[in-house]
Amino acid sequence: MTESGKPVVYEKRRWLVLSLFLIGMFLLMWRAVDLQVFSKEFLQEHGDARALRVVQIPAHRGMITDRNGEPLAVSTSVNSIWAIPRRVLSTDVDMSPLAAYLDTSVEELGKLLKERIGRDFVYLKRHVNPALADKVMAMNISGISLEQEFRRYYPAGEVTAHLIGFTNIDDAGQEGLELAYNDWLKGISGSKRVLKDRLGRIVENVESISTPSPGKNLELSIDRRIQYLAYRELKAAVQAHSARGGSLVMLDTKTGEVVAMVGQPSYNPNNRSDMKGEYYRNRAVTDVFEPGSTLKPFTVATALESGVYTPMTMIDTRPGHFMVGNHTIRDSRNYGVIDVATVIKKSSNVGASKIALSLEPTQLRKILSNAGFGAATGSGFPGEASGYLSASNNWSEVGLATIAFGYGLSVTVLQLAQAYQIFATDGLLLPVSFIKVKGPVSGKQIITAEHAQQIRIMLETAVEKEGTGQRAAVSGYRVAGKTGTVHKATSGGYSEDRYLSLFAGFAPVEDPRLVMVIMIDEPHGQQYYGGQVAAPVFSRVMSGALRLMDIPPDNLPGLKDNIIAGKTPSAGSLE
Repeated sequence: MTESGKPVVYEKRRWLVLSLFLIGMFLLMWRAVDLQVFSKEFLQEHGDARALRVVQIPAHRGMITDRNGEPLAVSTSVNSIWAIPRRVLSTDVDMSPLAAYLDTSVEELGKLLKERIGRDFVYLKRHVNPALADKVMAMNISGISLEQEFRRYYPAGEVTAHLIGFTNIDDAGQEGLELAYNDWLKGISGSKRVLKDRLGRIVENVESISTPSPGKNLELSIDRRIQYLAYRELKAAVQAHSARGGSLVMLDTKTGEVVAMVGQPSYNPNNRSDMKGEYYRNRAVTDVFEPGSTLKPFTVATALESGVYTPMTMIDTRPGHFMVGNHTIRDSRNYGVIDVATVIKKSSNVGASKIALSLEPTQLRKILSNAGFGAATGSGFPGEASGYLSASNNWSEVGLATIAFGYGLSVTVLQLAQAYQIFATDGLLLPVSFIKVKGPVSGKQIITAEHAQQIRIMLETAVEKEGTGQRAAVSGYRVAGKTGTVHKATSGGYSEDRYLSLFAGFAPVEDPRLVMVIMIDEPHGQQYYGGQVAAPVFSRVMSGALRLMDIPPDNLPGLKDNIIAGKTPSAGSLE
């Protein structure tokens, strides 16, 4: 108050305050304009850098099916847990539950995050089940998020493991047909721009950048029903004879398609924790062995092709052995003077050797080479072996004699099955295919149709009552085939107590449709001959396959006479 009693008016102060207020308002308005207009792009760019992300859209791998459309390999959607280490480490959340969910310790989890603190993306656990993913996300830990991926699943498990193979955790083929056709099966990932919250979760899809392209499906020639049957019977035989392993291949003689291919021991591709590297390989295409007596039909085919021999040409095998240089060729007993057809029926080593020694080595080598021995089948299966067949000018007299009954060269089960086609297809060798064939298939003529048919009849006698392969008989069908019992090679020569048991054959003889080769590696016990170990497997698998494929019987009138699979062969007739 003034002395006169009037209030004091601070005009200058009022204007100062008002001016400051107006200046403040102006500055705020200018800042707003600056942020919204002049600095908009800069701020939006930095804001997007913190919340806007480009993420991949995974593309599922193509499905693998059998010839009837039954799934053998499919991809299912799964979640993987990932983290931004610096965000996770900056939180005060107790990490004990998270570590437990990830099957690790708090110390190990902390060490993992600290070692990768400069990264913006670190996987904590791949391919988790939905329940676990929900538990982790319910913790609401900043920097922890999920990513959608695909995991491969194999419905047939170990039944098709060696054939199909498997993929790694990134869904890329590692073995088998998954590897061979990886480029065909794999998809091409797409991408999109998304808005994420502070926890790294997607809250909005902003725009699509590229569309994912799924992998293409692959239709195989395999029949899953026959594949299962073959696997069951092979596994039972390997276990019954305490064998080291075994392989089986079945081909369609009309198309060259692989109808079934199984091996022992196998593995479950759905359980990666139980997978052993030694079980991965497909023994039917990677392991080589000497074919033994299963090669004798090719020696006889060479003899017939030479024009010097007919099925009725007589061979003197007395007294059941003979010397070639310092090497003795032996039969299981003295068969006497027999014809060429009986050489096959009785599996005479002496007869086969005498036939080969009467021919030019180049003749036998040409037939074997043309039948596919010494070269891969061209199936395209990863790791396929080519076997071994030396040049004929390197064959000594003893070498020629032993090659005549299957020693001195090496083959795979798949090679042997393909080669046996020529006796079932009137001399034609067809290419092998793991993919379902649509349309006619052309083959290469290896021997004349007449000679192929003659050998077909010889091979049929080997499965009759007096033949070495009588346990391969199939009720209602005429069967042709050849047994083999091979001494395994060792560093010091050939083992006297380690064998391979073999059977190669086809059915029905009237119009052959399926050819099959079985190899059992090192059967133990009293039974080790091919006629005892491998032939019964052929009988059971071929019987089921012919029924499943609705192939009509060709031996119904003599049905009762042909039911001999369970009888004991006469002494000395097994090989």
